[in-house]
Amino acid sequence: MKTYKEFLENKGEAKWQKYWEKKKLFKTPEEVTKTNKYYILPQLPYPSGSGLHVGHAEVYSACDIYARYQRMKGKKVLQAIGWDSFGLPAENYAIKNNVHPKISTDKAIDNFREQIKSLGISVDWDKEVGAHNSDYYKWTQWFFLLFYKRGLVYRKKQAVNWCKSCKTVLANDQVTSEGYCERCDTQIIQKDMEQWYIKVTEYADRLLEGLDKIDWPEETKKRQRDWIGRSEGASVEFKILNSEFKIEVFTTRPDTLFGATYIVLAPEGQYVQDLKDRIQNWDEVKKYIEATSKKTELARQIDKEKIGVELKGVKAINPANNEEIPIYIADFVLASYGTGAVFADAHDERDFEFAKKYNIPLLVTIKPDDENEWKKVQNLEVCYEGDGVHFNSGFLDGLRINEAKTKIIKWLEEKNIGKGKVQYKLRDWSVSRQRFWGAPIPMLQNEEGEMKPVPEEDLPILLPEDVDFKPTGESPLNYSKEFQERAEKKYGKGWKYEPDTLDTFMCSSWYFFRYLDPKNDSAFASPEALKKWMPVDFYLGGPEHVNGHLLYSRFFTKVLFDAGYIDFDEPFKVHRHQGLILGPDNRKMSKRWGNTINPTDVVNQYGADTMRMYEMFIGPLEDDKPWNENGVKGVRRFLDKVWKLQEKVGDEKKEDERIEKLTHKVIKKASEDLETLGFNTAIAEMMKIVNEMNKEESLQLATYSLLLRLLTPFAPHMAEELWSILGHKDSICIQSWPEYDENLVKDDELTIVVQINGKLRGDMTVSADISEDDAKKQALEIENVVKWLEGKEPKKVIYVKGKLVSIVV
Repeated sequence: MKTYKEFLENKGEAKWQKYWEKKKLFKTPEEVTKTNKYYILPQLPYPSGSGLHVGHAEVYSACDIYARYQRMKGKKVLQAIGWDSFGLPAENYAIKNNVHPKISTDKAIDNFREQIKSLGISVDWDKEVGAHNSDYYKWTQWFFLLFYKRGLVYRKKQAVNWCKSCKTVLANDQVTSEGYCERCDTQIIQKDMEQWYIKVTEYADRLLEGLDKIDWPEETKKRQRDWIGRSEGASVEFKILNSEFKIEVFTTRPDTLFGATYIVLAPEGQYVQDLKDRIQNWDEVKKYIEATSKKTELARQIDKEKIGVELKGVKAINPANNEEIPIYIADFVLASYGTGAVFADAHDERDFEFAKKYNIPLLVTIKPDDENEWKKVQNLEVCYEGDGVHFNSGFLDGLRINEAKTKIIKWLEEKNIGKGKVQYKLRDWSVSRQRFWGAPIPMLQNEEGEMKPVPEEDLPILLPEDVDFKPTGESPLNYSKEFQERAEKKYGKGWKYEPDTLDTFMCSSWYFFRYLDPKNDSAFASPEALKKWMPVDFYLGGPEHVNGHLLYSRFFTKVLFDAGYIDFDEPFKVHRHQGLILGPDNRKMSKRWGNTINPTDVVNQYGADTMRMYEMFIGPLEDDKPWNENGVKGVRRFLDKVWKLQEKVGDEKKEDERIEKLTHKVIKKASEDLETLGFNTAIAEMMKIVNEMNKEESLQLATYSLLLRLLTPFAPHMAEELWSILGHKDSICIQSWPEYDENLVKDDELTIVVQINGKLRGDMTVSADISEDDAKKQALEIENVVKWLEGKEPKKVIYVKGKLVSIVV
């Protein structure tokens, strides 16, 4: 009998991978129903030049284990793979290595594909897609045109996030919270540019409402809610003193209007320019505006020190009390949020601190219920933001906050100086990129500046060949003679293609639709395929793109629903995140730290099954966990034990009946664990039963066969080999998942604890079917219980079946 080591050395795992591929065991089934289909989706990977990392291996192993389990449970499974192959990283790699991005990208994909295959991942390779292939980005361009037709696309000049290193625009979700490019770690600046935008804000409420009906992690849903940032409040008009000019302010606290003692404007906003001729300290104001332009919106929001400049010579009139109040500019107010203007009062921490810093008077208008706190609030020792009763508030005096909000909004509307309003933090999506390696935007422009969409029948607009794609800050396609001559030839003299390319989130926000029908040239997917397979049943991916890809995928789906292409408006029924695989030093893996682990090296040394099982056994799927070489060796030793069990197996042999019971208990527990993605605890159960089996002199074939079927999702290569050694001609992967026998999982005996007056005083091992009377009788006879009773007659004896006897004295 060959050893497990010899099986691996003789490329036994590759043998079974070729067998699966030849037999097309994982081809997507044609005949499915809504009740038996199961669509499993691993997050679309970016194929980097450095190849697969252990984080990728974690995602694909977890999805594959779950996919194999669902197949064995009788589900018809769709699991596919594709490549997020457009974008900056691929282009930067190509520039650095002086190679065309298509060549370097295709080479990286070939490497990724082989690495994924080496893990034994059971995907349908006939459904493979790549975002950089024209038969894919044709439909990325089609989606842009769909949005355009539905009035969801516009072009506008405004301040955008600009990366000086990548020399391109970045969307808000591509900038770190500290204001750096997430790709190259360069400080982001603001730059005024003409850009194409998609109106995701039109779907803000529906994106919020949809979160209530999907099974996603609560933290993920919270992050999307915070990103969308719905705020209910009011707009209020403030007149400028000695002028007909008015400033419209948005506030979530209109009830504090009587306490408004100053106004703050966004430095970059139009109001400042409109007031320019009245501002007496314009040079100082201009200098502050220029300093603000170098910061991102995100950096401005998180800056702890709030600084600003007063607009001298300009005052506003508070419409509630006709008081004259000063006007400031400060970078914590954004032109893109609300109206770019806020009023400030004593009941907002930021406003409170700003007023203290610049000696601006504050007027308290909310009295807290706590008298001790009230004294501090009155003396302006603290900022009070809680509930309370209004005073110093005219006709609002005596009202609590919610009542006061309703009354002041009604008053504003009656006076025609304001109204109730809902505002969002969410911004429209800037999709223009000044780089080569992306899908060309399907728009045309002539010399007079007139714009029109490319007709659908002319898609795809192909990337040209004659491009110097080294970044200059301008779109490389602008300088492609081939690209622009192609447009003139087709649409007439003077017409040119839009030179910008699309943000790669446009590519990765719909790939799960294309998997259904990747070779369809007349639709992004057929109506039949969409009806058959969508929505996705289970999606696994990292939390890093919660407000990018995950949000935009939901937006795409809702637009398709509105356009009548689909009958659902949420793409993913269940979504989960995997944790990071950290380096052995407990830090995030990075070349900088020298702590990276190459999964191919692990597969070559220990085998794919060891790699798959170790990454699932190391800890809960959703947790971050450090790599541990000893842990890898431990899993390999476990598989060695499983391999050697075959020596004990025979039809005529009989193991201890407790092994049969333990096996069925493990089937029950592993099944429950797999349903909740508890892969680590399922593996722990299998380790227990294998240890017990190893103590036996012999094992029944039936029991051993159950173990192999249990092992199949986790270690499919080994399971196939051992199954074939038993003489089976068909694959173990198409066998059913083992079912446990209810009678065999019941315990014959139970341990019951005994309490006296709530304190543990003993326990007893009894038959599982013991009667209540017998349980009480035996409890009262326990030596320690007799001692504690001290001859007293119990007032009450309570039996909780199978758990405890409680004695009250």
